[in-house]
Amino acid sequence: MKKTQLITVWLLPIIIIGGLFYPILGYLVVGMMAFFLVLSFFKARYWCWNLCPRGAFLDIVMSKASLKKPVPRVFARNWFRWTVLVLLMSFLAARIIRSGGSLIIIGSVFVGMCLITTIISVVLAVFTRHRGWCAICPMGFLQEKIGKLKH
Repeated sequence: MKKTQLITVWLLPIIIIGGLFYPILGYLVVGMMAFFLVLSFFKARYWCWNLCPRGAFLDIVMSKASLKKPVPRVFARNWFRWTVLVLLMSFLAARIIRSGGSLIIIGSVFVGMCLITTIISVVLAVFTRHRGWCAICPMGFLQEKIGKLKH
């Protein structure tokens, strides 16, 4: 566990639990996405392993509940990771479009996405290795691809 994780882990419940009452907290997700996508030009997946609130939660909490089984091999396949990225981004875009431009609803869309992906990450953490989600995380996948652009 890294010192940065002890700080960033608190962002996950703030967004998920707090966001249920104050949907505007969903914009923290937008801010983090923007920050780590820019950071990935310089440090590839540095965010994932050092600053990601969900990654910190998976390391600190879920590592104790994990069966520590290998993730399915399909998770490492580019076509699968692209599929997860496109599906989640399409779902996100459709929900934002249906928001009618309401800033509160858009914030709740990001809170909901954070909640859904965290539930998936918890299930994967229990039945595979604790960071099983990280193998298919769309944002981690984008960071990886952006990080390779500089080479």
